[in-house]
Amino acid sequence: MNLAFRLRPQTLSEFLGQSHLVGQGKILRSMIEQNKLFSLLFWGPPGSGKTTLAHIIAKESNADFHVLSAVTAGKDDLKKIITIAVENEKQKKKTILFIDEIHRWNKAQQDTLLPQVESGLITLIGATTENPSFEINNALLSRSRVFTFHPLEKKDLEQLIQKALTDTENGLGNYKKTISLDGQNALMLLSGGDARSLLNALEVAATQYKGKEITREIIEEIFQKKSVSLYDKNGEEHYNTISAFIKSLRGSDADAALYYLVRMLENGEDPLFIARRLIIFASEDVGLADRGALIQANEAYESVQKIGMPECQLTLSYVALYLAKAPKSRMVANALEKAKELYQAFPNEPIPLHLRNAPTKLMKELGYGENYSWGKDYVGPIKHESFLPEKLKGKKIVES
Repeated sequence: MNLAFRLRPQTLSEFLGQSHLVGQGKILRSMIEQNKLFSLLFWGPPGSGKTTLAHIIAKESNADFHVLSAVTAGKDDLKKIITIAVENEKQKKKTILFIDEIHRWNKAQQDTLLPQVESGLITLIGATTENPSFEINNALLSRSRVFTFHPLEKKDLEQLIQKALTDTENGLGNYKKTISLDGQNALMLLSGGDARSLLNALEVAATQYKGKEITREIIEEIFQKKSVSLYDKNGEEHYNTISAFIKSLRGSDADAALYYLVRMLENGEDPLFIARRLIIFASEDVGLADRGALIQANEAYESVQKIGMPECQLTLSYVALYLAKAPKSRMVANALEKAKELYQAFPNEPIPLHLRNAPTKLMKELGYGENYSWGKDYVGPIKHESFLPEKLKGKKIVES
């Protein structure tokens, strides 16, 4: 058994982190202590304690506990547990089903759970690293309570490291290893708050390296990198980061905009995706306040296509800073929205006759194109005529 498994907490008092959920007087702790459970969804990053807490809940509630991985399990596995749950119910024993990575189950598989969850035959605890709003069926989501897990904090990680190095029964105490301050900081940074990752790396450092002190160099060699990121080009961090980037541009915060730009690029984001968003931003949020902004953004897109990474970072940085420092105006976006609202209210109003084309004699006789001139000396209605349909005369769309 690896170190992470051996050191898994067995009780709430041993559990580290998530004090906002299981601290004294907090909602989840109260539910566990009062043994008043309903179906739960644990949403958070890897190694934040979702699986461990599910095991503790089952133990504290004296329930029959079953574990499925959504990666490998299917309907047949679920049906077997349902059969067991029916027998447990006859014995007045609770059945808790923990499904790891529940977001990987498709709609049909998730729907199979609904009757059992709704009736209370099975208490579901689902763990997911993805936003449940997007990945879990609404019907199942409405029957469960979502709890958000955070990466472990520094004090929790420090406590975990010391326990692992000093515990002689389940930890690494018999190796009599110490860890330098730099090594400890590197271990906490590179594990990204993931307790499992931290313990796995610490076990390698203690068992595979001869020195008595675990140094920063050893930790970096184990992780094979000097920084860690939770960025996922198809996941929530992708959307969170581009949102922060755009909002920083709107707020004219050039420092924040450049930070989020680099954060995206360093994590392999498609530079053309960013360039497209800059074009949209130039139209929507700068607009007519700086009429060169759209030209700059469009030129940036062309440059990114031609140059590619890594050199196109300079172009994207240039335009991001330009747009961050540019004056802002919502005139274009607001006018477009008002025009859409006007169209929804008046979708089929007759086009004024003087604006209609008159390619035939009959159309001319009907008044098409009448009182409208277009030539060397004059363009527009000869008389003062409205360009909007009759019912829309005087309506204002564009702010002055």
